[in-house]
Amino acid sequence: MAKGHRSQYKRERNAQKDTRPSAKLSYARVPVQKACFVLDAIRGKDVETALGILNYNPRNASTVIKKLLESAIANAENNNGMNKEDLYIAECYASDGPIMKRIRPRAQGRAYRIEKRLSNITVVLDQRK
Repeated sequence: MAKGHRSQYKRERNAQKDTRPSAKLSYARVPVQKACFVLDAIRGKDVETALGILNYNPRNASTVIKKLLESAIANAENNNGMNKEDLYIAECYASDGPIMKRIRPRAQGRAYRIEKRLSNITVVLDQRK
């Protein structure tokens, strides 16, 4: 096959792809800062402990992250054939998403801008050796 053929580039790119099970939620209605408080609590923990922490965490972001973690667990079991007891959270992070801009009427005809921040949350699992 020719040196610069498209299929060769695709083959090289797929060889470097991360094969760990993961789940990503785009445009979550949770600011990054608030999501990071919850993600810091579960980072590095095994899956059962993390689910317990998320069940009893009072923050609003914990319900969203719990659903995302359950999705990542299902991906690991169904797509990769991994055992749930051996999984732990290798990476979890939140990055900025778009910002919804809203207007709040104020006194004397003024308007204040309200920014409703969104985030993209990613959870990556791995197996304990």
